[in-house]
Amino acid sequence: MLRVVSWNINGIRSPLQGMVYEEPSNCAAMAMGRILDKLDADIVCLQETKVTSEQPLAIIEGYNSYFSFSRNRSGYSGVATFCKDSATPMAAEEGLSGLLTTHNGDVGCYGNMDEFTQEELRALDSEGHGEFFLINVYCPHADAGKPERLSFKMRFYRLLQIRAEALLAAGSHVIILGDLNTAHRPIDHWDAVNLECFEEDPGRKWMDGLLSNLGCQAGSHVRPFIDSYRCFQPKQEGAFTCWSAVSGARHLNYGSRLDYVLGDRTLVIDTFQDSFRLPEVMGSDHCPVGAVLSVSSMPAKQCPPLCTRFLPEFAGTQLKILRFLVRLKQDPVFKHSALRLGKQTQVQMHQNKARVRSARPRPSHAGSSRGQKNLTNYFQPSSSPPQVSPILELPSVGALMTPKTLEEEAMARVVEGQASVSEAKDEKEVRTSFWKSVLGGPSPMPLCGGHREPCVMRTVKKPGPNLGRHFYMCARPQGPPTDPSSRCNFFLWSRPS
Repeated sequence: MLRVVSWNINGIRSPLQGMVYEEPSNCAAMAMGRILDKLDADIVCLQETKVTSEQPLAIIEGYNSYFSFSRNRSGYSGVATFCKDSATPMAAEEGLSGLLTTHNGDVGCYGNMDEFTQEELRALDSEGHGEFFLINVYCPHADAGKPERLSFKMRFYRLLQIRAEALLAAGSHVIILGDLNTAHRPIDHWDAVNLECFEEDPGRKWMDGLLSNLGCQAGSHVRPFIDSYRCFQPKQEGAFTCWSAVSGARHLNYGSRLDYVLGDRTLVIDTFQDSFRLPEVMGSDHCPVGAVLSVSSMPAKQCPPLCTRFLPEFAGTQLKILRFLVRLKQDPVFKHSALRLGKQTQVQMHQNKARVRSARPRPSHAGSSRGQKNLTNYFQPSSSPPQVSPILELPSVGALMTPKTLEEEAMARVVEGQASVSEAKDEKEVRTSFWKSVLGGPSPMPLCGGHREPCVMRTVKKPGPNLGRHFYMCARPQGPPTDPSSRCNFFLWSRPS
């Protein structure tokens, strides 16, 4: 038996955050090995690794790994495949077009790609969306506000189909697994009824042309591939693999099915024993999916050259700094002109210095002295003596005030004491109210209208006039509108403090 598992991990370090501290040596590689062992698969395909180079996680004991990094954006996209040593592949290749293959041991069978330009093929392969015989893919996501991404996604689909059909035409069996970023049927989406033109989506139409009808009957051979999960569970509702982590939709299973294990018709009917989901596995906004095949793996004697353990940064050999430098070949004509220009520049600098010396004013010898000048030399004496204003004699204050009796003095002391006490009390109250306002904590959350429970505050992150504003909404997880335990539609803008 051969067990394969696919998982959009949403960052390869995400599941390790809670496990790496359990290891005695605080080793990320050991934690990653434990995750692979828990998945209990001969081949584990990960998508959206979001790394550019991951040396600690590339070498896992008992596995040989194959990484495909994004070449345009750091920390974006990317796939990785871990094979047990008992399932070492015969060949491995990065990308779908063959342009990224720079060594022996590639898969071949690329099909007719004349409809693509070289620049387009490199762009489709540059985001780290696919690799080797068993095709591990993370298909691009199409944003609603970016029509160019939808076009990019459809071109990627087209390239994937050409490569898969070329492998089929060469007599090979093909498995396509990973995050296809499209919910195929209404049963695969939680709110397909309320989505406008659900069936007219270009991604769903492409999947209609790629996949045979549901079921494993002999008549379902019109198209080359079969959705293995729907082959075994054709009417299973709520079989979702992706949920919104922000809204907590996984708690009420309010998601969609974006992850698939597709196989060619003959392979699925003859060798697939099961196709499954693992919704209990946490650590990402996706859950793993997989399949079991009744085939025995025949490991290769040696890993393909694409294996990460053969890359220079992972091979354990020290790299010289000269490896990162490029020697520039200088044109002799340019060198001669630069040298002549340098001499002219030096002559001009000497001439400029001479002009500065000649233009600098020289002090006269008659009135000059080498000693340090006094500070009073910088002040000029006043021409006219200052006029002194006459001093007026004023009567003393005591002469204008009548003397107080002993009783009046005592009363004055009592009044002054009471005034000082009241001022101290007022100052204390002001100080107390100030610190209460500072340390009193945030104001209580408003209650939602549907459940009369404290709301949660969110921040608008979408570009627009409300970017950065805070608002209140129901704190319950997102779910079907008919479920009373799901989030209500309460909304309230937060007043600026």
